[in-house]
Amino acid sequence: MHNPNKEEIKGWFMDLQDRICQGLEKLDGEGQFREDKWTRPEGGGGRSRVILGKHIEKGGVNFSAVEGRLPAKISGALGLAETDFFATGVSIVLHSANPHVPIIHMNVRYFETDEAGKYWFGGGIDVTPHYIVDNDASFFHGLLKSTCDNHDEAYYPEFKKWADDYFYIPHRKETRGIGGIFFDRLEADEQHTKADRWKFVQDVGDAFLTCYKELFSRNSNRKYSDKEKNWQKIRRGRYVEFNLVWDKGTKFGLQTNGRIESILMSMPPQAEWIYSHEPEEGSAEEATLSKLIKGINWV
Repeated sequence: MHNPNKEEIKGWFMDLQDRICQGLEKLDGEGQFREDKWTRPEGGGGRSRVILGKHIEKGGVNFSAVEGRLPAKISGALGLAETDFFATGVSIVLHSANPHVPIIHMNVRYFETDEAGKYWFGGGIDVTPHYIVDNDASFFHGLLKSTCDNHDEAYYPEFKKWADDYFYIPHRKETRGIGGIFFDRLEADEQHTKADRWKFVQDVGDAFLTCYKELFSRNSNRKYSDKEKNWQKIRRGRYVEFNLVWDKGTKFGLQTNGRIESILMSMPPQAEWIYSHEPEEGSAEEATLSKLIKGINWV
């Protein structure tokens, strides 16, 4: 199997962005993506696409390919000598108008340096429901497990735990949602070639539309009240807290002088922080909070 180079990887990510945007426009029925092309003074650039639709209240599908000198703070954190780098990938966050449709995030990426040909892949998909529905969670995790098992049966349990640990809000002592899979620094080893790792990342990227279409079709026509919209805003606030305080991708973008509108594309259109809010005992909101914990076996 052919080991891809950075230009082939970049080209595939651009095509993935195109295919996902086309699929989401069709799913929404009314909204269309606005594209902003941008360049980074230090090298590279990208295409930021945002949709403000009928069902997708705010969504972003971003592609970037940036390069240049790796800032010393980042190279130190990654355990690398001062070096040039190349990074490319696609990042997606969708916020639906209907609070019964979950927030979904996907990121697939590739990173390499000129330090002895060092490279790795990273990414994952996770879902943040405003209201956790067990059957939806089982479908979502089942799809990810199947995607992982097609490559290595050790992937899903490892990457599922990684997502539980990563998408966690320590200051709230709760997970951001129901997790998914998360992986980073995947490179060739005794069991996997670079081509093997790349095919896995491609399959994760291709799973996105299948996953979101199903969750959307199950929930987008469900009725909701002002109470549920208000709860959605509170849960969106938690999403903001994680992304601004803990997310490594956000920090990387800010520290490498990325385009700020693209970096903060993941922010919801509206969010709320209500002082000392507690859900009603026995409510659906309380039930959701009780499941925002690590280690639930959804499959």
